[in-house]
Amino acid sequence: MFAKRLTNARKAAGLSLREVGTQVGLSHAAIKKYEDGKVLPSSDVLLKLARTLKVRSEYFFRPDTIDLTGLEYRKKCSLPKKRLAAITQEVVDQIERRLELESFFPTTPVKPFVQSQSLVAEFSTFDSIEFAAEALRKEWNIGLNPIPDITDLLESHGIRVFLVDTNSDAKFDGLAATANGMPVIVVGGNWPGDRQRLTLAHELGHLMLRGRLQTTLDEEKACHRFAGAFLFPRCSVLQELGTRRTSIEPKELALLKEEFGLSMSATLYRAKDLGIISQEYHKRTMIKFRMLGWHRVEPGPPYPSEKTHVFEQHIFHALGEGYIGEAKAAELLGMPLINFRRFRALEGIHAIPHQ
Repeated sequence: MFAKRLTNARKAAGLSLREVGTQVGLSHAAIKKYEDGKVLPSSDVLLKLARTLKVRSEYFFRPDTIDLTGLEYRKKCSLPKKRLAAITQEVVDQIERRLELESFFPTTPVKPFVQSQSLVAEFSTFDSIEFAAEALRKEWNIGLNPIPDITDLLESHGIRVFLVDTNSDAKFDGLAATANGMPVIVVGGNWPGDRQRLTLAHELGHLMLRGRLQTTLDEEKACHRFAGAFLFPRCSVLQELGTRRTSIEPKELALLKEEFGLSMSATLYRAKDLGIISQEYHKRTMIKFRMLGWHRVEPGPPYPSEKTHVFEQHIFHALGEGYIGEAKAAELLGMPLINFRRFRALEGIHAIPHQ
C-alpha cells in the first residue's frame, strides 16, 4: 500500500524520482526502492516525504478503495502525460477523502445519480436538444431562472464535482470519469466561473444524452447545445433578446453574463442557434471579438468561480453528530489541527488555506 501511494503522491506533485530525492536528502535510487516496495522509510524520512509531496503522513496508509474508470479528458486537452497523471492523482485523492468521510455516516448523505427518465429515447436534431435541457430543468424543479450555483446543483443529484488547480494549463478542458459507479466531473479551480459552468453543463449533457443521440449528431456539438440551453433556457433568451435582432450591444451581452453566468461568446452562440441573429452577423462579431482579444479574456470583471460546499458541510455534519473527531476532520480537509480549530471557530475563516 505504501509503495503505491508514494508513487501516486509523487505523480500528483509532478516530481521525478530524482527531484523527490533531492528535496528529501536521498538518492533517486533510494526513493525508487520505496516505490518498488523493497524497503519502508524511517519516521523522519516519512515526514520529509509528506512535506515534499504536500500530503499528510496518514495519506500513505489510507486504504485503496477507488475504482476510477471511463477516464476522459475533453477535446482541447493536449497536456504532457506527466501533468495528466498529476491531475488524475489529485482527483483520486479528493475522491478517496470524500468516500472515507461518507463511510462514517450511518446512511450515506449523498443521493445516488440517476439518469433522467423524462427525456425521450432518441434525439434526431440539435433543436430537439433544447427540449432535453428544459425537461431536465423541470424534473429537477429549477424552473427557468438563472442557476446561481451549478456545482451544488449537480452534487445534490449524485454527480461529484471536483476543482483542481490547473495553474497555466490552458489546454486542460475538463475531465470526466466514473468512481465506484458514481459520475465525476473535474474542472479547473482557477478558471473564471463562466468557463467552469459551461464545462459542468457540457459534461452533464454527456451523462444525460449518452445513448440517446442518433448517429447523425455529433455528441460534442449536442452537449454544447445542451449546456447553453441548460444554463440559459430558450424562453429566457427570447425574453431577454427578443425573437429577431440585427445587432446586439457588447454591454448587453456583459449584463446577461452577470445574470446567467454564460460568457458573452456563448450567449452570442445561443442567439445564433435560436435564429435571433444571422450566421453572418455571428461570424462578423466573433471576428471582432478575436481582434479585441475577447475570445481569451472578456472585458469586465470575471464571473465568480464555482465553490464546492458539500464536502465541508458533510465534514461539519459528521463532526457535530460525533461520527468523526477533530483530528479526522482536519486530516480530511488536509490542514493542520491548529488551523482546523481556528477554521471551526470561524477565526480567520477566509485566510486559512486547505486542500
